[in-house]
Amino acid sequence: MSMAFLVTSETLSNLVQETVPPYVSHGIFHGIFDELLGGGLLGTLASIALGTMVIAGFASGLPAFWTWAERRIAGRIQQRPGPNRVGPFGLLQAIADGVKLLFKEDIIPANASRLLFMLAPGIVLAGTFGTFAMLPLSPNGIVVTAPLGIYIIVSLMALEVIGVIMAGWASNNKWSILGAMREAAQMVSYEVPMGLCILLVVLATGHLDLQGVVQEQEGGFLHVGNWMIFRSGPMLFPWGLVAFVVFYISLLANTKRAPFDLPEAESELVSGYHTEYSGMRFSFFFLAEYAAMFLVSGLAVCMFLGGWNLPFVPATFFRENGMIGELLACAVMILKSFFLVFVMVWLRWTLPRIRVDQVMGLCYKYLTPIAFVCLVAAILTEGLAEGSS
Repeated sequence: MSMAFLVTSETLSNLVQETVPPYVSHGIFHGIFDELLGGGLLGTLASIALGTMVIAGFASGLPAFWTWAERRIAGRIQQRPGPNRVGPFGLLQAIADGVKLLFKEDIIPANASRLLFMLAPGIVLAGTFGTFAMLPLSPNGIVVTAPLGIYIIVSLMALEVIGVIMAGWASNNKWSILGAMREAAQMVSYEVPMGLCILLVVLATGHLDLQGVVQEQEGGFLHVGNWMIFRSGPMLFPWGLVAFVVFYISLLANTKRAPFDLPEAESELVSGYHTEYSGMRFSFFFLAEYAAMFLVSGLAVCMFLGGWNLPFVPATFFRENGMIGELLACAVMILKSFFLVFVMVWLRWTLPRIRVDQVMGLCYKYLTPIAFVCLVAAILTEGLAEGSS
């Protein structure tokens, strides 16, 4: 055998170390396996494998919980029971739905483009699940750390557009292609005000990684004064609060939640871009949507609501109490994110669906100019602060 084909573990380890840092480094699991396995290639691969399993388990469990929770909340809002037959309080209803989808016949239309039709759900799900790796739940509770974390997160979230367009076009169905066109137009449009709000946060904190953004929001009056949502600029313009509202509305549109669920409007497009999907492939779209609800809520919490920081609790508390501090920080992050997901559910069962022209008009006539004004206010605020110092 030629020596050119002999690659030792040491060579692979050096290659990983040369190509991964300083752009991407492993988070909490890398430190654990460095101690157990002595680092190197084996520790790196073990940390990647464990991180992947944690992400898959966490991101798969969230849709199961929130499908049940949304049905119960909707039942209360509409004065009807909700799931209460399968298991106590209907807790096993989501598992029953998963079993049904698992055994349901997987149908591919005769005139569909088979390869693209099969790949589309996986691309949508991969973009959402991959983003979880860079969402910090505590000071050290992150699977992968990267100095350009926010940039990578936004890039991975944009993969959904590619998968949706593939699904709509490959289905060879007029309802599917119309839903895909709506989705592409809606997501690309609402990424403009969302991007302006992200740029505002990056400008105010000086960080492109979410852990750094959260750390910049530590301290302040009652330990919440530095939260981005409470920032104000010249003439006491509350650009932090306004930017958060614009950002949250943009996230609703990006996750296709009501009243922005035009890409899958059942009354108009049957089921939009996933009209022709059934069985497990349909469940991939389903999982991606509900996992994205928590993901974007966690992103909003890190950028505007102080992350794992709490009023009256010093930021050093979470870092100085080891595993207990990490677990408490994770609980705070999850509860804050769950509250924003609850608001999404609340809005869905409260507001009517708006028209397509109203969706686009809201983005370009209102949200984008407002986000731009907030960005200018943030620039003036930071400039005046630096000038006075």
